[in-house]
Amino acid sequence: MNTVRVCLFAGALLSIPLLAVAEPVTLKLQAGKQDRVSTPVFWELPAALRKASGFTLTRVEDGNNVPVQITQDDPPRIMWILDEELKAGQSRRYRLTPTAESSADAAVTCRDNGRQLVVSVGDKPVLHYNHVVVPAPNADEAYYARSGYLHPLFAPDGQILTGDFAPDHPHQHGVMFAWTNTTFEGRDINFWDQKSQAAKIEHVAIGETFQGQVAGGFRASLRHTDLTAPDGPKPVLDETWEVRVYNVSDGFLFDVHSTQRCAGDSPLTINQYHYGGMAIRGRREWLKADGAEFLTSAGKTRDNGNHSRPNWVTMSGQLDGRPYDVTMFASPSNFRAPQPVRLHPSKPYFVFAPLVLGEFQIRPGTPYESRYRFHVAQGAPDVKRTQQLWQDYADPPQVTLIND
Repeated sequence: MNTVRVCLFAGALLSIPLLAVAEPVTLKLQAGKQDRVSTPVFWELPAALRKASGFTLTRVEDGNNVPVQITQDDPPRIMWILDEELKAGQSRRYRLTPTAESSADAAVTCRDNGRQLVVSVGDKPVLHYNHVVVPAPNADEAYYARSGYLHPLFAPDGQILTGDFAPDHPHQHGVMFAWTNTTFEGRDINFWDQKSQAAKIEHVAIGETFQGQVAGGFRASLRHTDLTAPDGPKPVLDETWEVRVYNVSDGFLFDVHSTQRCAGDSPLTINQYHYGGMAIRGRREWLKADGAEFLTSAGKTRDNGNHSRPNWVTMSGQLDGRPYDVTMFASPSNFRAPQPVRLHPSKPYFVFAPLVLGEFQIRPGTPYESRYRFHVAQGAPDVKRTQQLWQDYADPPQVTLIND
């Protein structure tokens, strides 16, 4: 009888959730060589903490709690926003405590309105992802219809900064990813120029959505299809977009992580060309002599920056008499980084285009990954702040575990 009681007691102990026995840990955040503020921070969770449903993060110096969230990454990480400035060379300590439940509050939300995923910070929309086909305005040009792209992209005051179906280039859609001069199974395919009707890019499925105190977003599947194949349309690439919008106080900040895989056994050859890749199209009001301006991380402009290889590009312009800007940062982990950029000589769009440097292939079994960060702000471009945002992206602050 006593033996039975001991076994039952031992079994009960084994059934206790990890978070009931896991101890809090202390983390040290180091700013590194630059000042940090309004910065996303990440730390990979060790195996002993991965079963916890949620966490509380507390600044050791003042005892204040900081919103923290578990990512959907594999392996999972925690993330938070460094809101209070941390000077270069300084560090800050945090106490991370496992909790029984994750926070129910969501500062960043992702909701489906039936046509688009709408990601918002508080009550302010940041972006829409179009998962239902958006028809072309002109019925005679139905081939310009498109799904699987971001538009509108909003400024914090609600002003829309991206364009769609522009009269001059109706195949340019908000924030989109398309290759131009490609070869597939011996056929020349252009995924960028919809008018050729040789190919299409479309949304396939919403993988998941998430929201929380720190970030919200979604994962979506897209497909690139060859419409000229002899036996009918043939899938060429399966693409996944992972979009994460952060709860920062300095404008809007979000990441787009694209992964492209061959849909079958045939590779796709990306031929050398002067544009194609991850692109952004600005408002049609910026299509004029004094419309949008470009500025690169190297200080180059529309006049001298085409096919240069910057870390970031800012597109800025006036709307209703007020200045706005949107910056795209290209990750240093990207293929051929820093990637060449196509700065159009007159139109409000630019695209990071690694194919400028020559031909390459996307092969079966070898995914083509690319990452970009976007920052949207109101006011004249602030080069110092933009460069700080670049350092946050390219060389983020380091977090280490301290053994108490």
